[in-house]
Amino acid sequence: MTVRKLIVLALVGLLAQLVDGALGMAYGVTSSSLLLVAGLAPASASASVHLAELGTTLAAGAAHWRFGNVDWSVVRRIALPGAIGAFAGATFLSSISTEAAAPWMSGILLALGIYLLVRFARPLRPRTSNRSPRTAFLAPVGLVGGFVDATGGGGWGPVATPSLLVSGRMEPRKVVGSVDTAEFMVAGAASVGFLIGLGSEGFVLPTVAALLIGGLIAAPIAAYLVRIVPAQLLGAAVGGVIVLTNARTIMKAADVASGIRPIVYAFVVAAWALAITLSVRALRRTRRAAAAPAPAPVPVLDPA
Repeated sequence: MTVRKLIVLALVGLLAQLVDGALGMAYGVTSSSLLLVAGLAPASASASVHLAELGTTLAAGAAHWRFGNVDWSVVRRIALPGAIGAFAGATFLSSISTEAAAPWMSGILLALGIYLLVRFARPLRPRTSNRSPRTAFLAPVGLVGGFVDATGGGGWGPVATPSLLVSGRMEPRKVVGSVDTAEFMVAGAASVGFLIGLGSEGFVLPTVAALLIGGLIAAPIAAYLVRIVPAQLLGAAVGGVIVLTNARTIMKAADVASGIRPIVYAFVVAAWALAITLSVRALRRTRRAAAAPAPAPVPVLDPA
């Protein structure tokens, strides 16, 4: 692997961690999508990303803890089911052929990219309760998120973060910090599953090292940016990149006619532009609502 390619992979890891730290999602989705485009086998791409995440999630968790972004009761209750799901997903992906895995993995990544586009084109729901989510809610979210994360090369954040946001029981910054911190156990369990299923040769160590270096540089910056970066714009922008790259992989696997591909790309770009436009409008509406003065209290007449 050339030095230039390693530098590019390090930049991929840096940008992916900046996005993940600000949104609570998309490190694995972004990195895996680009590794598939670079020609890595699906299982090796997911294995390498998860091994790199052992370092990046540890650094991200420590940074989020320092900035007060972590709810440890949520981390404890979602991390173990997530680890179980990730181990099962890694074992499953390791057992199927590369030809069968490529469209499967790209299909999951494409769905997650579409989800990001739709999710961040709408206003984010504010917290409505001070109570922590229940274990009966967190356990299945963790189990599904871990399985999707391992089989799709990413997906822990896109499953767990929106689920906790929609619950309305946590501040957005604590959702992001708690999900990122719990991901350390998910990445560890997935790595063990890939090690058992693929052996040590399943991990492309130069790729792991490059992603790790970029992610470690970005982790403390991202933990700070979560307070100031508009999630609406970042989520829509990243979603478009993911949809575009995985649409290419799926069309290649399905041997779609060359004359149809430009039409698909044009449609994706148009949908991407629409999602960014809607996200800008949603962000403006949210800010206007937050800046609007509270209604004056209605005076109570004295019956005497």
